[in-house]
Amino acid sequence: MKFSLAWLTAHLATEATAAEIAAKLNAIGHEVEGLDDPAERFAGFVVAKVLTAARHPDADKLQVLTVDAGDGQPLQVVCGAPNARAGMKGVLGLPGAKVPANGMELRKSAIRGQESNGMMCSVRELELGDEHDGIIELPEDAPVGTAFATYNRASPVFDVAITPNRPDCMGVQGIARDLAAAGIGTLKAPPIVAVPGSFPCPVEIRTDDPEGCPAFYGRVMRGVRNGPSPRITRP
Repeated sequence: MKFSLAWLTAHLATEATAAEIAAKLNAIGHEVEGLDDPAERFAGFVVAKVLTAARHPDADKLQVLTVDAGDGQPLQVVCGAPNARAGMKGVLGLPGAKVPANGMELRKSAIRGQESNGMMCSVRELELGDEHDGIIELPEDAPVGTAFATYNRASPVFDVAITPNRPDCMGVQGIARDLAAAGIGTLKAPPIVAVPGSFPCPVEIRTDDPEGCPAFYGRVMRGVRNGPSPRITRP
């Protein structure tokens, strides 16, 4: 089962680090098969603004960009993305950063004779999806110079093996309960909000033994459709 630290802390009040939580999970019998921290993968990637975009003098499909990375020193970056343009904001990989998709370390280089200080990144290069037709376009209010991991609210993701005898831990609330019992935090009571029905229940619900089964609940749901998992559950 996979869950993020941000999701866990919605159920558990704790100051423990991801590594400390992983160690405690292993100690109480929930084997942690993986711990992925996107902040480490996104080290060296920042929110940046394209100040100018001009055609590369020696390559028809390349542009020479002037990019503001937030430190007051505009950088020149060569880019081949068709959507790169002055005024847009995106994600800049600085020299020294490693591209998550292929592990390539970025460095200051010359591309067709033009200096390039890093790379403006696509969604695929940061392993955030499959799109690669252009570079990432961030909203106008994205703060220039902010670490992309911070802007993207990157949260460590745990991959935990749940044994068949612990179905109660197939949800984050169950994991949080075990960690609280192990002394690594305080369990938060989940809010229970009544959801009124919008149509009569078409299914008869009854119990033939009111004493042995004093309550039995059912709910009919309509309009359910498959879709992407919530952003908080994805690395």
